[in-house]
Amino acid sequence: MTPDPLTPAARALCDAMAAGFPRPEDGAAALRAAAREWLGELPPGAVDTAANGVPVRVYPGRADPVVVFAHGGGWVLCDLDTHDRLCRGLAARTGATVVSVDYRRAPEHRFPAAEDDVYAALEWAAERYPGRPLVLAGDSAGGCLAAATALRARDHGGPPLAGQLLLYPVLDHRLDGVSAKAYAEGFFHTTAHMRWYWEQYLGPGGDPVAASPGLADDVSGLPPALVVLADCDPLRDEGLAYARRLSASGVRAHVQLHTGVFHGFLGGLGLLPEADGALDGAAAWLRALAE
Repeated sequence: MTPDPLTPAARALCDAMAAGFPRPEDGAAALRAAAREWLGELPPGAVDTAANGVPVRVYPGRADPVVVFAHGGGWVLCDLDTHDRLCRGLAARTGATVVSVDYRRAPEHRFPAAEDDVYAALEWAAERYPGRPLVLAGDSAGGCLAAATALRARDHGGPPLAGQLLLYPVLDHRLDGVSAKAYAEGFFHTTAHMRWYWEQYLGPGGDPVAASPGLADDVSGLPPALVVLADCDPLRDEGLAYARRLSASGVRAHVQLHTGVFHGFLGGLGLLPEADGALDGAAAWLRALAE
């Protein structure tokens, strides 16, 4: 019998998250409801406002960095509430101001609506916090939006960026890496779900290459990147490939690959030592950017 690549704690959490989680064919409403099923009462301290017309939630901080954060969820699921704990954890560990973006979701709003919203929030943050280092961040589909927004800022004279924090990002619509096959099932986030998310995001006639930051013709001139990956993740290989491309193009890129865990493991803050360790590592990297 092949040993389970997940740690016992990660396997227990993975199976609990996967139990009853809808299949893609159940549709967006069922998936969205499942993503919010375990939300408790949110603590105070954050401020909901609008950034150039885009709803955002601001976690104020006194340290220099301002982190514009895009949540994951396949561009279809999740929202400010589902990622409140992660954003609070990032703000608490860094002292940074975190601006969490409630971008428009697919399939009601397809590519590039979400990317447009993150870029608008970035421009707002640059105006609201002049002189402070700006960092784009996101997990999963939000990592895609962060990477894409960094490319847009470079190409269109957008606000200068100090860094990009990509947490198990979606980067390549082809899903043809070894990890997409090796971890297609049994590790919560499935390759079938990811293909469905891409379909919702692009819609009929959408341009998958334009929506895939990992396939950008030129990745030079981008800000330093930290790419945080889970070893047992269908998306692992596209994250590694992007980090290699960044490095080969002269961009400082650092990878933190966490073994024994699955896509979305940062949802296990307080339950998985690897989740707390990963966020601690990301926070240390962010603090170093401002030094």
